[in-house]
Amino acid sequence: MNFTDEIVNFIVGTQKLPETARHVLRLSLLDWSAVAWSGRNEAVAVFLQQLAEEEAGAKQSFAFGVRSKVPARMAALVNGTISHALDYDDTHFSSLGHPSVTVFPAILALADQHCLSMKEVQTAALFGAEVAIRTGVWLGRNHYRAGFHVTATAGTFGAVAGCARLMKLNLNQTRMALGFAASRAAGLKAQFGTMGKPMHAGMSASAGVEAVILAKKGFISALDGFDGPQGFVATHQGEQNPVALEGLGKVFLLEQVSHKFHACCHGTHAMIEAIKMAASDTFISPENVEKIDVTVHPQYLDICNLKKPKTGLEAKFSFS
Repeated sequence: MNFTDEIVNFIVGTQKLPETARHVLRLSLLDWSAVAWSGRNEAVAVFLQQLAEEEAGAKQSFAFGVRSKVPARMAALVNGTISHALDYDDTHFSSLGHPSVTVFPAILALADQHCLSMKEVQTAALFGAEVAIRTGVWLGRNHYRAGFHVTATAGTFGAVAGCARLMKLNLNQTRMALGFAASRAAGLKAQFGTMGKPMHAGMSASAGVEAVILAKKGFISALDGFDGPQGFVATHQGEQNPVALEGLGKVFLLEQVSHKFHACCHGTHAMIEAIKMAASDTFISPENVEKIDVTVHPQYLDICNLKKPKTGLEAKFSFS
């Protein structure tokens, strides 16, 4: 089973999209817009805004907090990073990734540059988010446990997919874009709790824009950059989980996406909600609590278990 073949045919050939998936997509777009706007003054956002202004050339696309339009690739980098800065964006637990922060920034950057409609943006984003999720499922848990950040890795392919659909790439161009994306997809869990984590989203969005622009020009990349013996899956401990292709084009896994209640790693949310529930008990107050023992699934111990957080970013990944 060749994942790339199935995904390329899905991106280029699928025409009928369920309204239920479109509805969830619109909710995610609203959620993404809100968290991106809220994160525009974070320290990492300021650094990226400064970089964008320093390198501004072609005035193509909007970037949060930047005074004028910037090149599309830069807009995707800035907006992707900013929208993940608070760690408040949506999560898909089947893939363990955050689909919106890589897909929306990439597609909106190109749509702004080429004056495309919001309907076209939403349709393309639905393809992009679905590919990001299914790529994460295809790569499987071993890929994540090895230390790769799924939002950054699978998200790059999602950004490519959405941009390819938006720019109406043909089958060969789409394959070239995905093949090249295999060399650009990157991100490590070692960055969790630092500015490096949100920048993963921006890197992925920017790489998606870049790959599609080049493919549309005729750029040639490896046909088996994703699936081949020395491709992305083989070199990044991918499991090739066949569940990832079940119902492709008919069932949209995006419909199962989760939106956060708290601006921190989703792995800490159960603890926060439990403490909130306990605190609502009239017999429990801070002055008579000596300590709180937290029991969590072992899978979160290497994700959000920074024992002595020293910064706000680290606190987002800490049970302490």
